[in-house]
Amino acid sequence: MTNIYFLRHGETDWNVMGRIQGRTDIQLNDNGVRQAKESSEFLSNLNIDCIITSPLKRAKDTAEIVREKLNVELIEMEEFIELSFGDAEGMTLVERLELYPDRIYPNQEEDESIKARFFKGLDTVHQKYNNKNVLIVSHGAFINAILYHYSNGEIGTGKIKLTNGGITSLKMSDDKVEILEYNQINHLSQYNRIGEI
Repeated sequence: MTNIYFLRHGETDWNVMGRIQGRTDIQLNDNGVRQAKESSEFLSNLNIDCIITSPLKRAKDTAEIVREKLNVELIEMEEFIELSFGDAEGMTLVERLELYPDRIYPNQEEDESIKARFFKGLDTVHQKYNNKNVLIVSHGAFINAILYHYSNGEIGTGKIKLTNGGITSLKMSDDKVEILEYNQINHLSQYNRIGEI
């Protein structure tokens, strides 16, 4: 059994503007740094054994901030990089819908490639870190693709929006992957304050 915690990277300026990032390498903004720090506080209670990160700056920087608190090994894995959105990267939702109303973007990553990537990545993690608690710092669309697959389409892509700094937890055995919780955001102060008088 392997416990896997996915952390969506902290916020970037493109997140704020609604620009689709994909493989475009955008760095964290100040709020993103704060989200990473707040996530590290929460994660410090989970006995994380190692951190794996996507190679993109926004994920790596989030992972480095968390690692400062957790003081565990940090590994970069290409398998956990964001989906490629091809020609649509850098566009806002309005721009994308105008040019590509069917949401099929030229040169975007194919579904089969995405699945092959997360199967390989998760299998590698499970084999190498069996009976461990692993944190994977990755991206919204990629984590959602995993959720969609393992929930048989009930959640994930097209169903939910994952929050920057949100945590999703899975339990992985040799024959199945179970979703325990998704988009957990109680540790983020910007959401704790909502509703206070």
